[in-house]
Amino acid sequence: MRKSTILSLSFFCLLFLSSSLLSSNSMDSTYSIISDKQEKGKFKPDESIALQTHAFFFDRNQDGSVYPWETYKGFRAVGAGVLLSAASAFFINTLFSQRTRPGKFPNLLFPIEIENIRFGKHGSDTDIYDKNGRFDEEKFEAIFRNYARTHPDALTAREVTKMRRGNKEPKDLFGWVSAWGEWVVTYPLFKDENGLLHKETLRAVYNGTAFREREKELKEKRKASAKKKASI
Repeated sequence: MRKSTILSLSFFCLLFLSSSLLSSNSMDSTYSIISDKQEKGKFKPDESIALQTHAFFFDRNQDGSVYPWETYKGFRAVGAGVLLSAASAFFINTLFSQRTRPGKFPNLLFPIEIENIRFGKHGSDTDIYDKNGRFDEEKFEAIFRNYARTHPDALTAREVTKMRRGNKEPKDLFGWVSAWGEWVVTYPLFKDENGLLHKETLRAVYNGTAFREREKELKEKRKASAKKKASI
């Protein structure tokens, strides 16, 4: 084997080992690197900033940073499949990590900092989150006034697509891709059995309560199923 090949393999093995050690530290709060905020207590999002409470669901150890494995676990917790969860974690963290860490050196573990989550806001979206990440009630109501044609308080798949396309800004490829990714995940996960994404469900998605309710619901279903099997 050529010397250059051996050196390359050694470098990637070292990089993988380092990443694994760091990620295992982050995944388990017992071994996590303690930040100033953690020493004073777990990170608490600003309840007045909906984008923070939305993102906080994915902060599984509540240290203020969301790593790809936490994003993956969060999606799995609300019922997303393995492939969708993995793809979502990859794209969300690689696209938005550095945007929420202004002025900092890039981190190969791609954390998203919840405190700076407002910097992750992109173009070609609904603007329901304002520039500070707060929920804009008027913009939210405008979605249903402008696009809810089949039902006044719910959106069909076609209406979601029409809304997303209506929000496109010229030459905003990053915004287009980001918005597409958000809605292609949100609609299938939170539509009802009739294919409708209800107004209050969508509101709960924006502030994060929909995630917590879905996780709780699925946990209760699994417990009930396990109890039923055990009794047979």
